[in-house]
Amino acid sequence: MVFGKKDTLVGLDIGSRSLKAAEISASKRGPELKRFGTTDIPHGAIEDGTINDPESVADTIRQLFKGYHIKERNVAISIGGYSVIVKKIAVQTMDEEQLQETIHFEAEQYIPFDISDVNLDFQILGPNETNPNQMNVFLVAAKKEMVDDYYNLANLAGLNPCIIDVEAFALQNAFEVNYDTGDENIALIDIGASKTSLNILKANNSVFMRDVSLGCSQINQKIISLVDCSFDEAEQLKFGESPDRLSAEDLKGIVSSVVADWCTEIRRALDFFYSTYPDDQIKRIILSGGGARIGEFRELLGVEASAEVETINPFKNISVDVDGRFDPEFIKQIAPQAAITMGLALRKVNDK
Repeated sequence: MVFGKKDTLVGLDIGSRSLKAAEISASKRGPELKRFGTTDIPHGAIEDGTINDPESVADTIRQLFKGYHIKERNVAISIGGYSVIVKKIAVQTMDEEQLQETIHFEAEQYIPFDISDVNLDFQILGPNETNPNQMNVFLVAAKKEMVDDYYNLANLAGLNPCIIDVEAFALQNAFEVNYDTGDENIALIDIGASKTSLNILKANNSVFMRDVSLGCSQINQKIISLVDCSFDEAEQLKFGESPDRLSAEDLKGIVSSVVADWCTEIRRALDFFYSTYPDDQIKRIILSGGGARIGEFRELLGVEASAEVETINPFKNISVDVDGRFDPEFIKQIAPQAAITMGLALRKVNDK
């Protein structure tokens, strides 16, 4: 991947609990991590992808860029959740220009929203496997309201949003740059604060995506119901602080209950994939997001899915140890949560 000075940008991952920003530059060693920073955002400022307090979030973004000396203003951001539909469809074979003219008609039968309320994009994947007169297309539809909200948020923070990507595609980008996948079937699963996304790759092509409203905040909610505390206090208790208020045994019980729910939902999604691709066994699962750090989850998922489970390292093929700029322990710890940010930072200004 070649980077020119004028077409690089900062990857900005705007989550419901935290912000992460990464800047990658070109070097003789290949891609090099130039800047990386993360900070929490106020609880409730963003919920289920909805920006409730844009002023507060924009201010936090400005502080993040200032605190980590990030001067570049061109950014790539991402969206996800139920306001975004990604679907593989089959259409009559045609060139890209023709499809551009007919995509709204093709999309209407697949999109559960009013077609006038969404922004549409597509990517031609190639010939359909069963019908020689058709081709496979990835259809992406995002509610205009959500796209506008995130675009305006970036502007409010003094940034220039050049790319608005889909979170699952950003994660896939980070994975492809760092891993040699071959022809095996791989499931990329991101466990965030309030959302879990699943992206199944077949020979490096995405063939199945699904978002589920499950995430690490469930642990906080169960702690709150048991201890009667604030969300921020629950966040501290989740990491074993104040054991006098929440015993290790009670915390373990809460985590076990939540990760069991995660595994059940992921198993259902995988079963749906197998109903469409009965001969394509998934032997490898790559986890990202905060949930990837929970050892019990990784172990249980491996058993439930009959697959090898590992945690992503989005810095694997990126130079990060230049001039001792980054603490190796911090990079190791933040890696699972940095995947989407890094995938965005690997994009270029004029990417489609």
